[in-house]
Amino acid sequence: MRLNVAIAGAGLIGRKRAEALKSIEDCQLKFIIDINQEAAKTLAQEFGADFETNWQNVVSRNDIDIVIVSTINKALASISIAALRNRKHVLCEKPLGRNVEEAKRIIKVSRESGSVLKTGFNHRHHLAIMKAKSLIDGGELGIIYYIKCVYGHGGRPGYEKEWRADRYLCGGGELLDQGVHIVDLFRWFLGEFDEVFGKINTYYWDMDVEDNAFAIFKTRSGQIAFMHTSWTQWKNKFLFEIFCEKGYLIIDGLGGSYGKEKLIIGKRKIDNKYQPLNSRQKILYEGGAPDEEIIEFSGPDISWQEEWKEFVSAIKEKRDPLGSGYDGLMANILIEAVYKSAISNRPIKIDT
Repeated sequence: MRLNVAIAGAGLIGRKRAEALKSIEDCQLKFIIDINQEAAKTLAQEFGADFETNWQNVVSRNDIDIVIVSTINKALASISIAALRNRKHVLCEKPLGRNVEEAKRIIKVSRESGSVLKTGFNHRHHLAIMKAKSLIDGGELGIIYYIKCVYGHGGRPGYEKEWRADRYLCGGGELLDQGVHIVDLFRWFLGEFDEVFGKINTYYWDMDVEDNAFAIFKTRSGQIAFMHTSWTQWKNKFLFEIFCEKGYLIIDGLGGSYGKEKLIIGKRKIDNKYQPLNSRQKILYEGGAPDEEIIEFSGPDISWQEEWKEFVSAIKEKRDPLGSGYDGLMANILIEAVYKSAISNRPIKIDT
């Protein structure tokens, strides 16, 4: 089953997607689309594809099976919807539209078309995160009590003039930009949330969107996830900490400018002097620091390739992919709740 692919957006993410395509032999990149003709032509020539400046001319072609939408946020919904209406499978980069309404429109059309829709959540496929998820799912650390995450960078000169600083073009600031990855990971590990409380601030950059966001998410059973995402972190940072009954998992770094990706596995020591008398009693643990195992992932970032393989498998198996359109919608719902909470200064209930 050969799949012909078009990529809309010839920027950094479009290039990463083009590179990832090479990981599967039966996928062929046919078109690079960008309103910047020179950018489209340059990337297309590099990967042996044709180029186009008008996406409408490509998404309706009979020889295209998949459309990857890696444009600025403003164009995500329109291109994704048109591609889906033309029965193309779609990988739409995060966020799935600028807001909940756009995400709902994309999902509605995907259901009507029967095509596979995926949200671009490559963070799920980082090796340290995948390993952490397998340990949690395997029950090695017991139930999760709470999760904490800090994610951010410091921008660059002129950042306030880029499209991410324009609310019309982006839909939101750092909360929607990097925060959407955190929210998706929170849901992946903890499931659905029923309450959100958040604060947003614009501390440094002269822009009409936030450069910092703080939020607390609560599940119905009382599990908590806390995040701080920032464009004033100055030094790139990713720290994802999961605290459980039997220990903890700490993911530090994402490779590249975020530092070597590593997973710290902390396991509490069982106090063998005090054993529970029955299954209803908790196991007692010794005090002090848990034993730690550190796994370093020093190779290249393969999350883009792994995500692409998962998407193609979902298409061939006619199933929802990991990081589905629904996941993209729910991330947007939670992000919107943080914005509402920041405006009203009160917790927002989530109807799940």
